[in-house]
Amino acid sequence: MNNIINDIRDKARQLLAEGKVDVVIGYEKGSLPLKATPFFAHSPAEVDSLIWDETCENNLATYVAKTPGKKAIVAKGCDSRALAVLLQENQLVRDDLYIIGVSCTGVIDQRKIVAEVGEILEAGINDGKISVKGMAGDKEYLFAEVKDATCQTCRYPNPVLEDVHIGETVEAPQQAPDFADVIALEEKSTGERQDYFKEQMSKCIRCYACRNACPLCYCQECFVDCNSPRWLTGGVNRAENLFFQAGRVLHLAGRCVDCGACTRACPQGVDIRALNRKMTKDVYTMYNHEAGISEDGKPALNEYTTNDPEQFLVKE
Repeated sequence: MNNIINDIRDKARQLLAEGKVDVVIGYEKGSLPLKATPFFAHSPAEVDSLIWDETCENNLATYVAKTPGKKAIVAKGCDSRALAVLLQENQLVRDDLYIIGVSCTGVIDQRKIVAEVGEILEAGINDGKISVKGMAGDKEYLFAEVKDATCQTCRYPNPVLEDVHIGETVEAPQQAPDFADVIALEEKSTGERQDYFKEQMSKCIRCYACRNACPLCYCQECFVDCNSPRWLTGGVNRAENLFFQAGRVLHLAGRCVDCGACTRACPQGVDIRALNRKMTKDVYTMYNHEAGISEDGKPALNEYTTNDPEQFLVKE
């Protein structure tokens, strides 16, 4: 891991020193244990703050369009897929973007740890093991035990789009997408699904952290902020919470890269990913489309061909 960090720093230092980019977007160690935070290096002297490990969970593609000038970004698989979608939608200029690709074996799901040891006071990562000192006790975990759910179903651990690759590539799954979690939810009765999402939406405080963390929620005015027409009130209730989340899911149809940033950003632990995964499964099943696996082409709902399957539209 140290070799990867050094190589990232060397490449960032070179790009800045040669004036090829104005800023390098990566990660630095956060102020809390097991937390990395986005970092913007504007000079060669700043690159020594860059890190790379299992705590680098943010999707940095969120910051690219908001950052002026030429920029380099440290991108794992899901970050690169989001960049590909943004390029497809003409939100980025490829010539202004330098992608430092790094293969990813997954990120840590802190909530699994906090559920057992309480607030994390100290933590360290060494040889695939995470040692944690918490308010309710100490424990050592294997990385596989606390791997984020998103990473467990990831099919693109290697960047799909990059200008240089740092470190070794990771063996990628060859089988079709695994939607076992979605199928399990689909097999529940209508009442059971309603109860589940009622419970989830009751937790939502409409802080919009999910929207802000999403690299593909980039509208200048979100529909929830629109005054004419006014779609939602300023209050928080279960029905409007569901309307907001359902609206996001529909807007992300054929675009969501399943990076999990929305779910990890939620302070209330709402299972936002369940809705997104259902839409991802439907788009894959209906159109055989996966978002962001190439900068060529278009998102599923932006493209029409006479060969589009219509089994879900027409019954013979």
